[in-house]
Amino acid sequence: MKILVTGGLGFIGSHTVVELQNEGFEVIIIDDCSNSSEKVLEGIFSISGKMPLFEKIDLKEKSKVEDFFRRHQDVEGVIHFAASKAVGESVEKPLLYYENNIGTLVYLLKELSKKDNSNFIFSSSCTVYGQADEMPISEKAPVKPAESPYGNTKQMGEEIIRDTCAVNSSLNAIALRYFNPMGAHPSGNIGELPIGVPQNLVPFITQTGVGLRQELSVFGDDYPTEDGTCIRDYIYVVDLAKAHVQALQRLLGGKNEDNYEVFNLGTGKGSSVLEVIHSFEKVSGKKLNYKIVDRRAGDIVSAYADTKKANEVLGWKSQYTLDEAMKSAWEWEQKIRA
Repeated sequence: MKILVTGGLGFIGSHTVVELQNEGFEVIIIDDCSNSSEKVLEGIFSISGKMPLFEKIDLKEKSKVEDFFRRHQDVEGVIHFAASKAVGESVEKPLLYYENNIGTLVYLLKELSKKDNSNFIFSSSCTVYGQADEMPISEKAPVKPAESPYGNTKQMGEEIIRDTCAVNSSLNAIALRYFNPMGAHPSGNIGELPIGVPQNLVPFITQTGVGLRQELSVFGDDYPTEDGTCIRDYIYVVDLAKAHVQALQRLLGGKNEDNYEVFNLGTGKGSSVLEVIHSFEKVSGKKLNYKIVDRRAGDIVSAYADTKKANEVLGWKSQYTLDEAMKSAWEWEQKIRA
């Protein structure tokens, strides 16, 4: 069974390709390599023993998307990761984000809508909730106005899929709202490869630990939390990848209750910034150089998932602890800097 993974050379995409291939799926990757590298293909092959098909395509080029689906009419499902994802950059370059994240989604859905039956998994985000009123955050929590153009593209993306499903019963879709992905494959052959200064906490921690960054800034220690730092739900990337396979199998097996469904993907446990730093120090045996600085605009106090729906309906549960995920991230960082 042939599955298209857009952005399949990226952090979460590459781990999902591995899990798909381990389950016997034939995978085609589309990636424009704007935030990834073709070298990731070697890492995928070294783990799974299979080389996925790869086409270097910019999904913003509508004619190339149409041409791809003409040539690959036997694609049974699409997992859509390809998107720009840096919150700060999205504030500075909103039109780039709307073109890349919304235009490409529309082109994909147009092609899938031509098929008699199609299955679509969308890479969404817990940013759609903003600062939720209650913890943990369930799928019933209200979607609040986005804090950034990036967050807005995830909200709009979900709305576009929902509206398309409402008028097209042959399209089945699941939106997966991630909390905070981290870590690397236990083989050490694929992991997170941020270009430039990392936007996420964990790669900044490991880059500081390895000496690439001089110091980590902790933005505020006066939040209404136990240690004063922000709380997030950190989920191991391999656990996250497996959830995509579960979601795809749910659609392929016709087990979905509606042709548009939403699931939160997290551990159900919140960890503060200082707890994440202490986890690094524990697994690495190194003292991390960090300092407390002023709060950062747009940061919410706390966000962690209510995982009941994913556990009971999707049949998926995270397996790895924060320390285990951190250990994999640290081993990966040391390997790529060796």
